[in-house]
Formats: sequence, structure tokens, C-alpha cells
Amino acid sequence: MNFKEIGLAVTEFRRGQRISQQLIADATGLSRATINALETGRAGDVGLRKVIKVMDYLGYEIQLKEKSNFPTLEDLRDA
Repeated sequence: MNFKEIGLAVTEFRRGQRISQQLIADATGLSRATINALETGRAGDVGLRKVIKVMDYLGYEIQLKEKSNFPTLEDLRDA
């Protein structure tokens, strides 16, 4: 998963709950610009702690798993 995919997921989670970027910003102590940066795939500029804070607010968590040596269906489709 890359930063753009994380951003798309955050956008989907937020919109699914009908929550504005500003509401997340206010609740987490982050700026709306930071939330926007995360959602538009510039999460590399945001930092992991802030990503986790936003995910937690939305009711999600980040889980690590071992990387597979085999391509995913998406990798094969996009090749």
C-alpha cells in the first residue's frame, strides 16, 4: 500500500461517515490542510503519528503484515 492508496481509503472512510475534513481537524488537533494532504496522497509529508491519529478518529487501525513475494491481483491487473 502506498501513500495515495492510504489517502483514498481515508477519504472513503470519512465520506462514508459523513464527516468533514474540518471536523477531523478540530477533533484531532491537526489542520484541515494536513487532513487534505493525507487524503490527496501527500501523506509522506504528514507523518505516521498523524496518519494513525486520523485513522483512530475514524475508527480504523493500521495493521502490518509480511510482504508477499508474489504479485497481488492488482499488480497483475495494472502491469
